[in-house]
This record gives sequence, structure tokens and C-alpha cells, in this order.
Amino acid sequence: MIFEMGAKLDGDSFDTKKEDKNKKTSNNKIEPKNSHQLVFTYEKRKGKPVTLVGRFNVSVDEKKEVLKLLKKKLACGGAIKEEWIELQGDVKEKIIEILSKDGWKFKNK
Repeated sequence: MIFEMGAKLDGDSFDTKKEDKNKKTSNNKIEPKNSHQLVFTYEKRKGKPVTLVGRFNVSVDEKKEVLKLLKKKLACGGAIKEEWIELQGDVKEKIIEILSKDGWKFKNK
């Protein structure tokens, strides 16, 4: 009796690639800013108000520019979560005023 140890590696092709689970792929196509219909949501997190402006189907760089503009004009903190921009405080009317001057459209004002 012959005992063999280890794996048998018959054949030449082995797929050892791992898929990156942290990499998020979005199937959304990039749209110009005047064809967007931005929507607002309001939440309270740990007792603090948070305004979400959403469904930005633009490049990551353009989202960062919009966030930077809003944070500077409103003097508040904010972040980008997927296609939503989160801003601290209840600032819906001010966001509408700033982004409408920049050419963005809204679903319901």
C-alpha cells in the first residue's frame, strides 16, 4: 500500500483569483446635472438632524465637488454615501437655493 499526501495538481489551469467584495460596482449611467431629479430625506441620528440629498448619478469627482461646495456655503459637515450626500442639520431650503443656482433640478421643492 502506497499512501500519497497532498493535493493532486493534474492539469495546467487553476483559477486562484479572489473577487474584491469591497469594490462596489454601480450600474448607474452618468447623467448631466440638469437631467437629475434630486430628492431630499430628513433623519435624526442620535438626536441630531441629518439631511440627505440624493441619487447623484455623476462621477465621484463631481460628487466631491458638490459636497465641497455645500459644506463651504452651509458651514456644516457632510459625507458621501453611495449616491447620496449627507449633510449635518436641517438645511433643505438652503441646499435648494445653492444647487439651483448651480444648475441642478429637484423632484419636489
